Amino acid sequence: MKKTIFFLATVISLAGLSSCEDIFGDFLDKQPSNELTDKEVFSLWTNAEKFHYDTYNFLRHGAGRINRSWMDAATDLAHTSYTGGGVRTSFNIGNYYANSGAPELTESWEHYYRAIRKCNMLLANIDAVPKAADLSDENYEREKMNFKAESRFLRAYFYWELFLRYGPVPIVTEVLDPDGDLLAGYTTRPSSGEFLRFVTEELTACESGLMDKPNPSTQDNLVGRVCKPVAAALRSRVALYMASPRLELTDWQAAADTALHFITKYGSLYALQPDYAGATATVVHQGNNEVIFWRNDTRVGWSAIVDDTPVGEGGSGGLCPSQNLVDMYDMANGLSPFTEYDASGAPLYDGAAPSIHAASGYSDAAPYTGRDPRFYATVLHHQSLWNNATINVVRGGRDNPLGNANATPTGYYAKKYIPENILSYDHSGTAYRNWIFIRYAEILLNYAEAMNEARGPVDEVFAALQQIRDRAGVTARLSDRVDLRSRTALRNFIHKERTVELAFEDHRAWDVRRWNVAEEALARPLYGMEVTTDASNNPLYARKVVQRRVFTGKMYLYPIPEGEVWKTNIENNQGWN
Repeated sequence: MKKTIFFLATVISLAGLSSCEDIFGDFLDKQPSNELTDKEVFSLWTNAEKFHYDTYNFLRHGAGRINRSWMDAATDLAHTSYTGGGVRTSFNIGNYYANSGAPELTESWEHYYRAIRKCNMLLANIDAVPKAADLSDENYEREKMNFKAESRFLRAYFYWELFLRYGPVPIVTEVLDPDGDLLAGYTTRPSSGEFLRFVTEELTACESGLMDKPNPSTQDNLVGRVCKPVAAALRSRVALYMASPRLELTDWQAAADTALHFITKYGSLYALQPDYAGATATVVHQGNNEVIFWRNDTRVGWSAIVDDTPVGEGGSGGLCPSQNLVDMYDMANGLSPFTEYDASGAPLYDGAAPSIHAASGYSDAAPYTGRDPRFYATVLHHQSLWNNATINVVRGGRDNPLGNANATPTGYYAKKYIPENILSYDHSGTAYRNWIFIRYAEILLNYAEAMNEARGPVDEVFAALQQIRDRAGVTARLSDRVDLRSRTALRNFIHKERTVELAFEDHRAWDVRRWNVAEEALARPLYGMEVTTDASNNPLYARKVVQRRVFTGKMYLYPIPEGEVWKTNIENNQGWN
């Protein structure tokens, strides 16, 4: 099946990006190069086209990206089972200078500035590239317009990713000399407001020049390229963050209006998948109409998921969900299992155990009975059925064997984003495992959160949330819940709902920061479940502390890489001098 991005990005490791050299040769690395100069690249349409498409290769896949560990394992949602996982000896113990965390903490800076440079090069040169002989004048002008709009979107996206990590950074819109000091002339950092106005204006300006959403049935070669709805969707996310307590750069009604703009203008083009498991298990060209913006990779096999598969299946354990996450899932009857939740979305813990809401039907003796179906689609727990085998995390059991250092420390394994059909035929199966940046469920959550903050528990808030709950199979009316009648209670519920809906999709680290609750969420102990058996071999469950995490106020932002500070004397983030 022909795919634009498949052709240009080739088969890419899910733990990170292929280098540009692997795809097209050195001329797609920093210019000039050993093969083609930038002048030669932009003297031929086909070269310029490949150069532009390669920029998509800077969209990072999130699975195992930080030395074989996930960003969500740097939050209260999960733990990496093996000691070599990068976040265990960096984020989780408060060591933001550790080499183990470098793929996220320091390499992000160069990675995204390299990507931004490619966007600037395209924008500076594309108008002068001669038309290819097989292009009509109309197609030539349309493609140039698309390329410029896509480059402006991608540049805004890359700047946004830098902002999440480092705060406002120097905005560069010209092509810098790779043999020079690069940012030497850009050491003054803008304010957060100035920076995010630039990002928002770029997203607004590029939308009209982007293509309409491609039809996978008739425009298969365009699937994977940025289209108009993608710009509007990212603008919704940026607006939500700008209104949040950490920034307060705009009001909540503006954030709600931005989300509603997407729903009104593009909502007819998107829909929630019929079942939650399918929301991330399939991609657009397979009929997933929920995904808005994603990384369009090829099919993968066992090597792509071995790091995060249960040890009883022959995997390395990897991303192991926490009890903290498990405790955030409601019951299937629509009630919350615990009595009170905080602004991080987590239940309030009295020691290691939250107070049970008896009317919900939850029982510590059977903690996995009658839970929100999204729990079963996301987490493998004791006695889950997986690849025709039963998960057994009792010490000495199939998935917690004696002497195996990679066995789950939390009592859980990940199911979401781990395609089970790869395990078929003795692990010889293949599947798509595309990384999703934005899907329609997020837009509904953005709208619900912003509307609640702007106007309180009004009908529009419940209606947006109900769509997500109905799709999950938790169909009880939220508007009937008496515990959600105040803005504060509904806020905490929305934070919880957002966390479970978007678990392991790289949202939690940034959400708790923008809510100004990262110190509460990321410094509390990470809990797991110890499973034993009684004399009749019935399971017994007891919460346990897996790791005592470290998070202080300065960790809301990463330190700017030391090399950049030494070279340019740029102002570092507070607390990192």
